[in-house]
This record gives sequence, structure tokens and C-alpha cells, in this order.
Amino acid sequence: MSTRPRGFTLLELMLALSIVAVLMVIVSGGLRIGLTAWQRGEERTARLDRDRSLVVLLEGALAGAFPYRVTPGDAEEPRLLFEGHPDRITFATLSPPLPTAAPAAFSVVSLTADSAGLTLRQQILPSPVPLDRVEPLRVDAHTSGLRFRYLGQEADSWEDVWDLTREDSLPRAVEITLVSTVGRRSTSQTITVPIPASGP
Repeated sequence: MSTRPRGFTLLELMLALSIVAVLMVIVSGGLRIGLTAWQRGEERTARLDRDRSLVVLLEGALAGAFPYRVTPGDAEEPRLLFEGHPDRITFATLSPPLPTAAPAAFSVVSLTADSAGLTLRQQILPSPVPLDRVEPLRVDAHTSGLRFRYLGQEADSWEDVWDLTREDSLPRAVEITLVSTVGRRSTSQTITVPIPASGP
């Protein structure tokens, strides 16, 4: 009777190495999928945090809107400092979105968005320098669109343009649609900000 030598045959060794290789591929694939999901989650969290910060900034400034009146150079009567258009807004506020260089009760703020991002202009009131001469500040490069609608005092309908010739007051609320684009992903969120100082 012959005895079998101790140890593994080459076939058994090749089979064991193949099983280990398959297990390593499965583990590394799972780790890669997990890492990709983690990175996407981090990017999404960062985008949502940035969008939430912008919403808080816009809500605070608009909620502090005030019916401040100015007298333009050629006008006899003061007019309300508020311009509401579908793609931009200018208003006086008690709570400016950015800190001011000097303490002031009122600031004028202008917001627009274009392909370069969200742009803000801010200046304390009263000021001899027109707002359009103030250097614009890019608040967020990922904001690719900004849309405003205005709720009237009398009618419960939203308007794309706030016409001061019809209503010489602030709107009751402003609806803001904020579009953010990061890479190929675009997200949109809409908020409605009531303006307490609009008054009846």
C-alpha cells in the first residue's frame, strides 16, 4: 500500500489562490462602491449646507425689508426704495446680509444671478454714491439662477414685476426660486419670505 505524500497538490494550491483572488476583487469592489457613495454624500451635504446658508441670508435680508423713501435728484416727491423684477431685486433693509463698515440703521441691497453666480451689492443709507457704482460681490459661484415673484397687497396673486406706480408699498411676500448648479447636477428650491413691514 502506498502512502500519499503530505502537503497540497498544485491543483489545490491554484484553487485556493483563485478563491482568495475572487474574494479580494469582491472586497475591493465593495470598498470602491462604498467610497464613491461616501463622496457623493459629502458633496450633497456640502451643497445642501451652502444652499441653506444662502436661504438664511436671503430670508434675513428680505424679512427686514423696510419702506424707506428716497428723493431722486430730479424728482419732487420721495419714492419707495424697492425694485422688484423677475431676475433681480433691490430693497432697503434693517438687517443687511453682510456686516457694514459703519453702524447704520438702513442698508440698500441688490441681488442678481447670472452664469458667474449670485451677485450682491450692499450699501448703507443714506449714501451719496449710487448703488450701481458699488463693487458687486460674488456670494456664491454655484447659483446659476434666481427668480422672484411678489405677492400684492390687495389681490392674492403673484406678480413677476412689482410696479410702484400701481402699489406704493412693499409686497406682502417675496417668492424666491434659487437654482444651484454643481457640475452637471442642478437643484432648485423655492422659498416664500413674508415682509412684516409691508403693512396694510
